[in-house]
Amino acid sequence: MHYDFELAGRRVRLWQRTGEGYAHVLMKALGFAMYVGEFPSLEIEKRVGLRYKPDLVSIGNGGGAGGRFAFWGECGMVSVRKVGWLLKHGGVERLVLFKIDVNAPALRSELRAAIDERYRPTGRLLIVNFVGDIAEQTASRRLARIDPGWYTKTDV
Repeated sequence: MHYDFELAGRRVRLWQRTGEGYAHVLMKALGFAMYVGEFPSLEIEKRVGLRYKPDLVSIGNGGGAGGRFAFWGECGMVSVRKVGWLLKHGGVERLVLFKIDVNAPALRSELRAAIDERYRPTGRLLIVNFVGDIAEQTASRRLARIDPGWYTKTDV
């Protein structure tokens, strides 16, 4: 199944893959709309030659595999192990975890306990936690911008 969105003035078609819920698709759309202004080369589900495939990615100056990723976004469930690997070995400059209605302070504590401080300097690892009724608030799928009342940001 596919969904058409208008995100920050761009028409974007996203596919809901087998095993994915609409919430996962929506988080990719919201993340894209939030960060495409800062990262104009932002792409959705682009293979980058690593063991993991990002939900959202902007390739930095060094290029794909073995280079730097200016932005990497993960939507929904992601293991602490994967987050740690991306920060230690993935060449990720900024990693954003997109969630819907999670206990962000508890997740922050879990990540801080598992990932050494040197891999998560201020601003490198963020949690964007959308409100529980975000699907209803964005039902039109026309998002010129993401309303600051729809989410909180937590620096890990």
